[in-house]
Amino acid sequence: MTQPNAIDEEDYDYESLPPNFSLIQNMAAGAFAGIAEHCAMYPIDAVKTRMQIVNSNPSAVYHGVIQSTYRIASTEGIFSLWRGMSSVIAGAGPAHAVYFATYEAVKHLMGGNKVGEHHFLAAATSGACATIASDALMNPFDVIKQRMQIQNSAKMYRSMLDCAKYVYRNEGLGAFYVSYPTTLSMTVPFTALQFLAYESISTSMNPTKKYDPATHCLAGAVAGGFAAALTTPMDVIKTMLQTRGAAQDAEVRAVNGFVAGCKLLYRREGVKGFFKGLKPRVLTTMPSTAICWSAYEASKAYFIHQNSQS
Repeated sequence: MTQPNAIDEEDYDYESLPPNFSLIQNMAAGAFAGIAEHCAMYPIDAVKTRMQIVNSNPSAVYHGVIQSTYRIASTEGIFSLWRGMSSVIAGAGPAHAVYFATYEAVKHLMGGNKVGEHHFLAAATSGACATIASDALMNPFDVIKQRMQIQNSAKMYRSMLDCAKYVYRNEGLGAFYVSYPTTLSMTVPFTALQFLAYESISTSMNPTKKYDPATHCLAGAVAGGFAAALTTPMDVIKTMLQTRGAAQDAEVRAVNGFVAGCKLLYRREGVKGFFKGLKPRVLTTMPSTAICWSAYEASKAYFIHQNSQS
């Protein structure tokens, strides 16, 4: 079987959409990319969640990636670093399928696929539209994931389904979406920045837009790290809102939105509180986005090549 890199010799435009790359194939590529991205760096994401949680009890505060990883593994078991990953697997596939399908469709409609040209507006707009659609689907799964990542969650929830039932029974359906506006305040600029940076870097490195694994990997890593660093404050508030139901702190449990979360965090920890978990967030995001873009572009190249053969 001919490998994807052989498509460099083909005459068709790699970046074009139909008829070379159908919607179903696009969604399959996106689903594969999403699962690969989240699973690869999940333990670091668990550490980031612990570091971002606002807690008045000093013994429950986590500091540093290595120190936190050792503390979780030694007190709760090494496999606790992977608790909640089933929720990511269940949600990431469909959410990323919608994500990349929306991205490609909007970019195509805005004329962003022309070889040798880079359209900043098309890249940013397609990224923003993609994240609005995918986050609506992913947000409940993300809430479950973060609830299962908190300290001693094994005593509260046996499984993803058990956690979902517990949250719904005790906090209602709204608990799964209370963080959605805050999530969008983070992911819309994050995705717009990431796609803008990715398209800029990849176009600069690869003007012909042919399939090039090294370009996709490097551009994805740099774009992801850049966007993650700039949107960390919103991620901290999102974590607060998604884990508030399990908090022992009465003030944290009473937080009902982005503004209230910002006020509480600033009063408790000042400006530096908004950048808790910055290092593990960037450390997680850079390889994750590199894996995501590499997996997506490889799948995309494979499908286009297969379609051209038939």
